[in-house]
Amino acid sequence: MKIPVLMYHSISSHASPRFTPCIIPPDMFEEQLSYLEQHNYTSLTITQLTLAQGGHGLPERPVILTFDDGFADFYTHAWPALRRHGFSATLYVVTGFVGGTSRWLEDMGEEARPMLSWEQLAEISAGGIECGAHTHTHPALDMLPPAVARDEIARSKDLLEEHLERSVPSFAYPFGYYNAQVRRLVQETGFTSACAINRALSSPRDNPYTITRLAIKPDASLHDFALALAGHGPLIASSIQRIRARLRQSMRTAYGRLRGNRHTTYQQAA
Repeated sequence: MKIPVLMYHSISSHASPRFTPCIIPPDMFEEQLSYLEQHNYTSLTITQLTLAQGGHGLPERPVILTFDDGFADFYTHAWPALRRHGFSATLYVVTGFVGGTSRWLEDMGEEARPMLSWEQLAEISAGGIECGAHTHTHPALDMLPPAVARDEIARSKDLLEEHLERSVPSFAYPFGYYNAQVRRLVQETGFTSACAINRALSSPRDNPYTITRLAIKPDASLHDFALALAGHGPLIASSIQRIRARLRQSMRTAYGRLRGNRHTTYQQAA
């Protein structure tokens, strides 16, 4: 069984040019949810997916909707639409910017995009949305020293569990970047799953710490969306593109070793 694990960021109609690939207009998102509902898809959270080991207990047409970062428009646009269509989701939160703005996106001209508050996150969590961790300040973990990466991973988990008063078992790698060391740190911190990005459909046989996700783009038509759910079309990477992606990741890993894992400079949360 191939399982679409869809990745969204901001449900919004406006963005800077560099951030435009990370938004989906609300009417387009509504159209996609309507398609899923009309074609009898059943939504799961990431943790529900990982608990269904080997595909046992999965519905006939599963779909997992994930949202990265924790933008405030999840509360105003995404969550109401999900409730209208009877879908759950998993939301990955950058804890260092909760209640503020997306200051880590300054280089993309998006430092003022509002983030969810702790009060909104508590309401969303109580309403059935799984809240997972997405680090504290959104760095590329594979370029950090192990101690710094561990702190980013653990701090986000601790803060979410403190504020939401429930276990947080799921994690997502910022930018989709990870290596064997980062994957091990996530597991050692107590997470039971972690999401990556791979322009492909997932499978019950996936490593639970490298769950494949498919990014949904604003220039994709509903036809493209439907094709992607079946594992085809422009949103799905070709075999050549997958080889190139693996090569790029290998080059990142080699670069990290050459630079001695020196700390990359990131804008830190206050």
